[in-house]
Amino acid sequence: MGVAATILKTPNRRIAAVALVVFVLDQVTKYFVLQFLGKGQERVIIDGFFKFVHWGNTGAAWSMFRGHNELLAIIALVALLVLFLSRHHFESGTLVGQLAFGLIFGGIAGNLTDRLMPSRLEVIDFIYFYLRQRDGSEIGFPAFNVADSGICVGVALVFWVTWKSERTDVKPAESVKS
Repeated sequence: MGVAATILKTPNRRIAAVALVVFVLDQVTKYFVLQFLGKGQERVIIDGFFKFVHWGNTGAAWSMFRGHNELLAIIALVALLVLFLSRHHFESGTLVGQLAFGLIFGGIAGNLTDRLMPSRLEVIDFIYFYLRQRDGSEIGFPAFNVADSGICVGVALVFWVTWKSERTDVKPAESVKS
């Protein structure tokens, strides 16, 4: 049996492998942002549409609850614990469910690391899509990172798997014979 087959042999290992990949990608990309962009600095990639930024976020999604980094770190720790304890729902499920769980777990761990790392104490966001208006101002989607992407894609997959399983559980009504 190969190394990959051994690592991915059980559902728990598959979940952990996906989480580790998301976590490492998240931390490596944030490392490069910290190395090549000063705080608040921006690098335009496609003018009027996409740029890399170095923005800190002490809040949650879309900077809600800004300034509550410690509380959000506690919430993330509780979320990781709940996910860990509820992983059995994904172990016997599909590979898609395990992928979703791993994406969410890795994303939460990536952003939690930012919140707890003494050199940061905030989540590093660096992917920014925007449109430039005629007056020169920008309308943009909130900046995000790899961890945020993992969480969002993972949650979307959970909804999809749940919806799909509920649709297959519904039995068509038997036709009434007249």
